[in-house]
Formats: sequence, structure tokens, C-alpha cells
Amino acid sequence: MNQQEHENIKLTKKLRKAVWNANEDFGLIEEGDKVMVCLSGGKDSYTMLDMLLNMQNAMQHSFEIIAVNLDQKQPGFPEDILPNYLKSLEVPFKIVEKDTYSIVMDKVPEGKTMCSLCSRLRRGTLYTTADALGVTKIALGHHRDDIIETLLLNMMFSGKLEAMPAKYRTDDGKHVVIRPLAYCKEQDIEKYSQIANFPIIPCNLCGSQENMQRQNIKKMLREWDQQYPGRSEVIFNSIKNVSPSHLMDHDLFDFHHLESRFQEPEETANI
Repeated sequence: MNQQEHENIKLTKKLRKAVWNANEDFGLIEEGDKVMVCLSGGKDSYTMLDMLLNMQNAMQHSFEIIAVNLDQKQPGFPEDILPNYLKSLEVPFKIVEKDTYSIVMDKVPEGKTMCSLCSRLRRGTLYTTADALGVTKIALGHHRDDIIETLLLNMMFSGKLEAMPAKYRTDDGKHVVIRPLAYCKEQDIEKYSQIANFPIIPCNLCGSQENMQRQNIKKMLREWDQQYPGRSEVIFNSIKNVSPSHLMDHDLFDFHHLESRFQEPEETANI
């Protein structure tokens, strides 16, 4: 075995361990689950499917996987790539055709960010599909860096201390959404996707908007990590080590009824 093969095996084990750890920490997948793996054709969703297929083969309890792709009717979208890839893996799948591209292009003024509307339309379609398929979990391909970026975006532009949870229930209570790659670094996913030679389909919609605030945050984090190696890791760890009493959300912590632990000494009886 040469050095490159050794490094490839090491990276594969690292990613698989990260997914297994997230599953153990948050109970992402349980016995009898039917998991809808949302497959966009990007490096993240391909890696997520690959990791879950490995987990499916290795876990003592069983769960189902069905891959779902939303064909948003973007011009030039290669419709044959995903079906051919999934057939080669013998993975059950469904291609959902919904022209969200035209809606986004019509509603969003030129120069404005498309992601918000595109995301809402895509999410609504996926939830409807989940209902039709009778799935118990919806798996999204967001990774550790997405979570960190979302935390900083919400802090800087929305005034909220909020990121992306590894597991949550939708507002209507109907669906449980999981993020199996929550502990995985984007850099590792990028390398793995190259090793695995996934048939990547580029996004010509949101991916083409270079001035998005998320891109600015990504650049800022990259510069921080170059100047202070490990900075992103520290930020991510902070999301897992929250002290409500040291923040200022009075709905989360009862500041009104704090009592001092200091007690006056009892008077010494006269002898």
C-alpha cells in the first residue's frame, strides 16, 4: 500500500467516525427508520449518501434509504447523471420535477440573493415528497462549516444566537430532519469526493452569486484559520458548550430569582 492509499483510507475512516459519532450523540437514525436522503448532485450530498450506505451495511439494526433529487429545471441540468449513478448503486430513488428555477428568477430582483426563496421552495417540495413517501427522517447534507457559517451569519445579520442543529422537528411537527455530516469538515468532504470520483453536478443558481454574505463569512473563517490554526474548531466546540446563565436570554434562564449563596454566619451563643 502506497502513501496515497494509506491517506485515503485514513480520511474515509475519519469521515465515517464523525458520522457515527453524530449518530450516537443525537440519535439520528433508529431501528426501522425510512430515511429520505436529499441528493443535490453536490459533493456534500454524495458524501452523505455514501456514509449512510456504509452505516446501513454496518449497523446491527436496520433502516431504509431512499434518495430524492429535486430537479429544479435549471437550464442545462444533466438529468441522466443522478438516475444512472443511483441505479449503479442499486439505491431506491425518486426524481421530483418542480420548476422552482423560473419562480426564483421571476421573483428575485437582479443582484439580490436567491438562496432564501430557493431554499423555501425546495424545502416545501421536499416536505411534500416526504409525506408521499412515508419517510421517518429527512437527511440533509449540511456539514460542520455550514453550521459555523450559519451561527456567525445569524449573530452578525439577524441578532440571533442560532446555528443548524444536527436533528430537529419541523415547525408543524410532521417531520424530523437530520444532518449526518454535522461533525464533518468541508475540507475533508472535498477531498473525499475527489477520491470517490463522484459525478458532481454544479449549481448554476446560488453557487454563482459570489457576493453573498455566506461567501464573505466563509472567506473570513478561512483567513482566521490561516492566521490562527484551529479557530473554526474552537467556534464549533462553543456551540456544544452553552452556558445559558452567562448569556442574556431571560426566557432561557431565570435571572429574576437568583439568590446569593453567601449566608450570614449564625450568631455565636454567649457562653
